[in-house]
Amino acid sequence: MPEDKDIKNQSQAPSEDAGMQEDAARAHGAEGAEQEAQAQACGTAGPDAAGPEADASAASEPEAQASQEDAGAAEADEPAAPASPESPEAPAAPDAPDASEAPDAPDAPLALTVKIRRADSGEAGQDADGKDQDRPSRGIPHPATIVFGIPAPGQAKRGEGDKEQEEEQPIPSIVPVVPVRDVVIFNYMFLPLFISRPSSAEAVQSAVGDGRHVLILTQRDEKEDEPKQQDLFSVGTVVKVLRMLRLPDGKLKILVHGEARAKVAEFTQEEPFLSARIEILPEPEVPLDVNVEAMLRFAREECEKVLSMKSITSPELLNIIQGVNEPGRLADLVASSLRLKLEDAQRILESVDPVQRLKLVNDQLAREAEVTAVQLRIQNTAKEEMDKAQKDYFLREQIKAIHQELGDGAEDPASETDRLREALKEAHLPEDVQKEADKQLRRLSLAHGDSAEAGVIRTYLELLSELPWDKLSEDNLDIKNAQATLDEDHFGLDKIKDRILEYLSVYKLNPDTKGSILCFVGPPGVGKTSLGRSIARALGRKFERLSLGGMHDEAEIRGHRRTYIGAMPGRIIQCFRHAGTRNPVIMLDELDKIGNDFHGDPQSALLEVLDPEQNSTFSDHYLGVPFDLSKVIFLCTANQLETIPSALRDRTEIIRLAGYTQQEKLEIAKRYLVKKRVDDNGLKEGDFELEDQAIERIILEYSREAGVRELERKIGTLCRKMARRKAEDERPPFHVGAADLPELLGPPVFLEEDRGEKLLPGMAYGLAWTQAGGDVLTIEAAVMKGKGAIQLTGSLGDVMKESAQAATSYIRSKADEFGVKADFLTKSDIHVHVPDGATPKDGPSAGVTLTTALLSALKGKPVCEDLCMTGEIDLKGRVLPVGGIKEKVLGAVARGLKRCIIPWQNKKDLHDIPEDLLAKIAMHPVRYYTEVYRLAFQEEPGAKAKAPARKTAAGKTAKAKAPAKKASGRKASAEPAPEADAGKA
Repeated sequence: MPEDKDIKNQSQAPSEDAGMQEDAARAHGAEGAEQEAQAQACGTAGPDAAGPEADASAASEPEAQASQEDAGAAEADEPAAPASPESPEAPAAPDAPDASEAPDAPDAPLALTVKIRRADSGEAGQDADGKDQDRPSRGIPHPATIVFGIPAPGQAKRGEGDKEQEEEQPIPSIVPVVPVRDVVIFNYMFLPLFISRPSSAEAVQSAVGDGRHVLILTQRDEKEDEPKQQDLFSVGTVVKVLRMLRLPDGKLKILVHGEARAKVAEFTQEEPFLSARIEILPEPEVPLDVNVEAMLRFAREECEKVLSMKSITSPELLNIIQGVNEPGRLADLVASSLRLKLEDAQRILESVDPVQRLKLVNDQLAREAEVTAVQLRIQNTAKEEMDKAQKDYFLREQIKAIHQELGDGAEDPASETDRLREALKEAHLPEDVQKEADKQLRRLSLAHGDSAEAGVIRTYLELLSELPWDKLSEDNLDIKNAQATLDEDHFGLDKIKDRILEYLSVYKLNPDTKGSILCFVGPPGVGKTSLGRSIARALGRKFERLSLGGMHDEAEIRGHRRTYIGAMPGRIIQCFRHAGTRNPVIMLDELDKIGNDFHGDPQSALLEVLDPEQNSTFSDHYLGVPFDLSKVIFLCTANQLETIPSALRDRTEIIRLAGYTQQEKLEIAKRYLVKKRVDDNGLKEGDFELEDQAIERIILEYSREAGVRELERKIGTLCRKMARRKAEDERPPFHVGAADLPELLGPPVFLEEDRGEKLLPGMAYGLAWTQAGGDVLTIEAAVMKGKGAIQLTGSLGDVMKESAQAATSYIRSKADEFGVKADFLTKSDIHVHVPDGATPKDGPSAGVTLTTALLSALKGKPVCEDLCMTGEIDLKGRVLPVGGIKEKVLGAVARGLKRCIIPWQNKKDLHDIPEDLLAKIAMHPVRYYTEVYRLAFQEEPGAKAKAPARKTAAGKTAKAKAPAKKASGRKASAEPAPEADAGKA
């Protein structure tokens, strides 16, 4: 420790400190000359010690001897600890009777005397006259043996002559100040101290030369090396320096005795040491009434109680405590013996009222008794657990020996059980799980190692030890980093990325939030699963994917019950086992393809998994104990929203991924797909070059889809062909242009001629949503002579069949406006067909297209070839909203169509379509079918009936007669020739 450290309390005082402490404690409370004699008798007087040593009278009783070590070996920073009731070797002594009293009195208490013997055989400590024979030049006295004895009755007390020769010096008004670090000195207290600061050493030297009184003040902060006036408490204890030793390293060791409480009136000097003018705090006399007597008894009983609980048997100390009847002195005695905090000890010291001081000490005694009781209880509990552990170890060793004697010691089932027990201990299981694990361990220890039950239990315990019960990965909640990660992994999808960043921002601000579960719905290949990987990478979490496609057994989610061999936990728990953390990102893939049959209902099992209010106590049948899923980020994917069970849809927030535009596909291919396929096929960077025009041609003629999977396959085909060339020793780089694609990929799948094909009467382009994105369907209708039969082909579902019937009824109700015969259904058969008949088609979005194709066939007039449409129709001609507008518009643009009709209520969906895509096609929101008719046939409804009247007189006459005979007017307007003329006009 540094040399400039101040006085500190030494908890273990070695060597001569023990003798000083013991002697001081036994002499505690002695009055008059006997007190001075006992204090001086604690060692030989050094060159700085004034006054003679105490008389070394022989004791008639047996003497207790304590061998002392060299005082210079003690550490200089720390003073010896004061006597306490916990240390029977250094008890504090009560007030001894006055030495002037007759020693023969039968009722007089026995006084303690001190006898000093030199430990060295070559010198005697004192001569017959009590004079000091120690050589001053030596500096360090020889080790001494301190002997305490009780004089026999009638023996004269020594030291009375010394008292008469030396007058008691009063405490001066100005005394030197010695700061101490972590000890508070009380009245009547003997304490050895080490002095290391030069200023404190000078203060002690000054005091020894002038009355030996110094003021001990405690520092407020023990870390302060050079305390100032404001760093010291204002109330301290005036002590008398009874003995001083100079150590070889220049430090001082002193023995002090507390004489009076004092308060600093003012500091009179700072250099070379502190001095202060003091006010002695009086010790008022207190009458011994009932309350004071009760407090005295409580203090004595609590001291005895603490000593007994600490197994400290000290009859001498108990006698001392019982002999003190002054509340102030008893309070000081007990306070100096307790291990008090600095603030508590200072508060007791500053209390002038003896009764109040005793009350504070009693409070500390009560607390010490309570703490000691708790400490004993903890020790007893630890001992019982230790005894139980030793017993268990002994029994396990016996079991191991028994197995070895039986011949199956090689399998060592006991060691396997120990290994599992240790693994379970390291897993930090929750309390309820630990109980179940202990139960299964007991069963395993009793089961035969080759039994099927032992195998099941062993597998179960291994699962418990491998699950991450308390392991959480640290989240990286830097939103800018998350945005950079999403942009790095995905091109486009701006609105989807914004929603994900909002989700992560909420989680950053409130980690305990029970947010919604995101469900990405869209066609294959648009990046739903890869978005989940990007989220996990941005957060720094583990990513686990769980495919639900075709799952039909509830046990796949909840696990099997441990009632038969081969039972396994559910796939949710297995995800945690594989991830190793309790907060991974779990992607539930293909939520719309989950099954449901007699094996169980996995859809219902997922309800608990995806419910934030329930999944904190998720129950797996195999596990049998709750597992917390609340820290997991669940993400779901689906291709179709309609096939997701309604209860699961309610648990999730739907985010649609419609697909990519042609420009987005080009950028995705350039940034990600080409590089990925080049690496996968063994090529190096720079070996393969693909022109932008070639990528655009692949998009238009070889891959017509919403995602980029087919585009990636085609690029992979090109890379494989270039890899073969390189393997055949052709030198890269290999350049592929748009003209090279037919040779490498074959003829185009989607011919350019299909885009500009002119429609024949009875044909119309309709938009449909498929799992691969939006598509353009050509709906055909044919009218032939017959008896009113309606035939629908092309693998149409019930909804499309009903749409065809509704279209027929609507046209019949508006036959006059559209210029067709009202009885066309009674004399003609109608056949509606949707090509690509092998593909099932259904959905409420083809009503407008069916109506237009049927009107085109009835009128014999073609529909505009650059027009496509979507929407449902009712019997009143209203166009009803449909879904999948973005996907359908993407399909129309990919087909090269220029105009698109959508329901008016779907106008809001145009907000999700990129502006560059809307610039390539004109959108026409409509409310009624008459608006569709106007756009499809480039004429107003009802105009065709008026056209024949303007051309011929016969037609005009027929028109004039129309009001009189409405039926004949309809017949005239429905003639084929006039309709054809009107269409041309």
